[in-house]
Amino acid sequence: MTKTTFFFDLDGTLLPVDQQKFEEIYFHGLSSRFTDMYTPQEFVGLIWGATKAMVADTRHVTNETAFMEALGSVVNGQLNEMQRRFEAFYLTGFDAVRQAVVENLEIQQAVRILKEKGYQLVIATNPMFPRIAIEKRIGWTGLNREDFTYVTSFEDNHYCKPQPQFFGELLDVLGLKSEEVVMVGNDAIEDMVAKKVGIETYLITNHLINKKNVAIDADHVGDYEAFLTYVESLPEVTN
Repeated sequence: MTKTTFFFDLDGTLLPVDQQKFEEIYFHGLSSRFTDMYTPQEFVGLIWGATKAMVADTRHVTNETAFMEALGSVVNGQLNEMQRRFEAFYLTGFDAVRQAVVENLEIQQAVRILKEKGYQLVIATNPMFPRIAIEKRIGWTGLNREDFTYVTSFEDNHYCKPQPQFFGELLDVLGLKSEEVVMVGNDAIEDMVAKKVGIETYLITNHLINKKNVAIDADHVGDYEAFLTYVESLPEVTN
């Protein structure tokens, strides 16, 4: 079956990022909003705990629901106030995280070529952040939100990577067969799990993440330059 669609991871793929710097700036900025409630160490522990619960949750509830249920169970009735502060942070404080990212001209050019050739483009980032934070990060790539027909988010999606259901849900929402899609990402586990639902995969190596040092199982492996060459070789999509 002809390929029609590219799923793209965001951090480390479309958005080159220093992950350690990203997390340092993010958690410093976010925890500073809660110092009257928790020490920074306590706060980061709460966030990681709720995040791990959300990633492991395979019920058909939104990631936002799973995260807030997990967090709400340990914050002694303070969830509403915490949600208010989260929203305020993402409106303004989150912008500081941009210091940890850079633009890459080759991935920008690859996306433009795919769009010109008629491929559908989808942001398949792990939906662990609110929509506002994801859309800000798309802007930091040098690309436009309008380049993508669908963007995963905390509010809309029901599973996280590396759950294969994350990709199954995307196929269902977009009305696609797995054979029509290529998933492009930099995480050897979280992104390449797309193969489990029959999606062809391309592992970008510039900011490779392989936390468990697993054997690489991808259909294509290459850096940004190699991916651009691959995209240039693809045919145009015909209706």
